[in-house]
Amino acid sequence: MNTIHTVNILVDNDSWILPYAKEFACWCESKGLKVNFARAQSELLNCDISFFIGCVRIVSSENLNKSRLNLVVHESALPAGKGFAPVAWQILEGKRIIPICLLEATNAFDSGDIWVQESFSLIGVELYDEWRRKQGEATLSICQNFINRYPQIEPKKQRGLETFYARRTPNDSELDIDKTIREQFELLRIVDNNKFPAFFSYRGKKYKLEISEYAE
Repeated sequence: MNTIHTVNILVDNDSWILPYAKEFACWCESKGLKVNFARAQSELLNCDISFFIGCVRIVSSENLNKSRLNLVVHESALPAGKGFAPVAWQILEGKRIIPICLLEATNAFDSGDIWVQESFSLIGVELYDEWRRKQGEATLSICQNFINRYPQIEPKKQRGLETFYARRTPNDSELDIDKTIREQFELLRIVDNNKFPAFFSYRGKKYKLEISEYAE
């Protein structure tokens, strides 16, 4: 029976997910696992399991071969919703139950077998920092769930209609001045006031809007 003794945890950028990945690393160590916390593919070691959390670069075949199993988190009901920024897109669609999968990382994009599938809930008023916190907590939970259950769990093949979400850019935070706030509230929920703020164009100029909860 294969058991887990050594773990890679890779976060290859300065992502918002970094504190949750570090918390997961500490949790793994508390379980007696030897953890290599990597910030670049070149730092990956030969190990039992590798977790790629919030990564923005495709992991090479050479580095995938360093682990018996490579896992990545994706927040959609795969194979629907492959691609980029799945939580933001689903908030725009008005969804409040967000699926989250722990799947095998392969050379085919978001197409590996699913090892664990869970979900987290939104109530429809969470702004960027709030729903990111829920996403981070769900990421931590699903990775811990895998460690606790392995090797008594079996992966499942993806089944169903394959769809893709496009990469979002700062230009996607543009508001339509002819629409109401109510009509664009979901868009306001997914903007980051610093990195990709809401803005609108009027009379030849661009104006930035910041949103936060009003505490009376």
